[in-house]
Amino acid sequence: MANHLFDPLFGRHASNTAAFLTADDGTALSYRAFLGLSARMANLFTTLGAKKGDRVAVQVSKSPEALAVYAACLRCGLVLLPLNTGYTTAELEYFLSDAEPFIVICDPAKATEIAMVVPGGSRVLTLDSRGRGSLTEDAAEEEDIQTPVVCGPDDLAAILYTSGTTGRSKGAMLSHDNLLSNARTLADLWRFSENDVLLHALPIFHTHGLFVAVNVTAISGARMLFHPGFKLERILMDLPGATVLMGVPTFYTRLLDDPGFTRERVAHMRLFVSGSAPLLAETHERFESRTGHRILERYGMTETNMNASNPYAGERRAGTIGFPLPGVDLRITDPETGRPLPDGDVGMIEVRGPNVFKGYWRMPEKTAEELRDSGFFITGDLGRIDADGYLSIVGRQKDLIISGGYNIYPKEIEVLLDALPGVGESAVVGIPDADFGEAVIAAVVPAPGARPDPAELLERIRPKLARFKHPRDIRLVEELPRNTMGKVQKNVLRDQFSNAPAG
Repeated sequence: MANHLFDPLFGRHASNTAAFLTADDGTALSYRAFLGLSARMANLFTTLGAKKGDRVAVQVSKSPEALAVYAACLRCGLVLLPLNTGYTTAELEYFLSDAEPFIVICDPAKATEIAMVVPGGSRVLTLDSRGRGSLTEDAAEEEDIQTPVVCGPDDLAAILYTSGTTGRSKGAMLSHDNLLSNARTLADLWRFSENDVLLHALPIFHTHGLFVAVNVTAISGARMLFHPGFKLERILMDLPGATVLMGVPTFYTRLLDDPGFTRERVAHMRLFVSGSAPLLAETHERFESRTGHRILERYGMTETNMNASNPYAGERRAGTIGFPLPGVDLRITDPETGRPLPDGDVGMIEVRGPNVFKGYWRMPEKTAEELRDSGFFITGDLGRIDADGYLSIVGRQKDLIISGGYNIYPKEIEVLLDALPGVGESAVVGIPDADFGEAVIAAVVPAPGARPDPAELLERIRPKLARFKHPRDIRLVEELPRNTMGKVQKNVLRDQFSNAPAG
């Protein structure tokens, strides 16, 4: 195939008049029409001077047009840089300066402020939640036929930013084959076919919503009910017309809280998938009791796409993420020495396979730290494999918080808190939450003689953080627990806050 990823995902549907997606307003878009839209965008990018390997940064609301940008980038051999719509302009500035995108696509309402932080030479295009803006206006003048650029397995398809709890964010470089291999494996493992209808309510700036949900749908010729986000009443309305729902734990806890979510409403459903955050065993049990369905939980990362999954046919075991995917090698190692550990021991989860990324953008030293010469990626997650081969995550070596499927890095919040008057020091942790997986809680030690107001501290930092990073609560404490080396023991704080009511 001339274009390693585009051809099997989209190119083979060039004459397919079957629906690819149905938008929230009921408008259906066929595969053929979607490909025509993506061709116009690809031709526009070429007209603007974009060349294979150039980056396209996108921070826009979810829409069919926004999804077409992804297909357009694949057509041209451009590298997609999807950005969380919750990021502030101050947060975006780093990503844009680091990736140096040739094209930046943003909401019209933010175009002026975005233009002030884009690198010199970048072209700014706009796209709103209804698919309107300079991108679609200019693309309408282009041809709806375009010959895809030749791209091989190792050519880059996307850069997704991630990071540890300290230091600069890292751009994970994902190749055409990283994404294609994962799509093929998941479609086969989860038994997708052209008869499936996926209820899609996930964001498309994230691995789960874009590279799992969309790629699996496209490669199997299935259809999507394409919601702009999770709205309970709309989800309940569309469930009878779907066969599969992919979601984060929040989706399932909110469905369970509604009396309209009944066994009869989902009797026809084939599969419920959960990921991006831990699913509590309680949620598993309530869901099965209510519906008769057992949620399938899986495990993935920005750098690797999906690594493991509970079985489609077989026991979907609560509290585990199942088995390594076909073609993925997974091992548990000693975090200090890298020595493989026997089943039953807790250690570092390492993975190797065609799904594992190519390294971090312009960070060879970070790549060398986390990607072994043998091809194994050091995930930072601590896990255990039981006697039956099921993998469980027991914690994270780093203090990353995952809330609602989004990564939150405590250091970023701590720096803001520590800079405020009346704050001596702070520590941010995640505690278990049935709705979001984890909730963000901040411990603050007042400066000598000060008594800061937690509500006021929250108000001071909120404008500087994306909404999903906002702490749920700030607790004033006399001191932070430390070990003999002076390191803050965040596990102690987690236990303390998990077992105490909000202050």
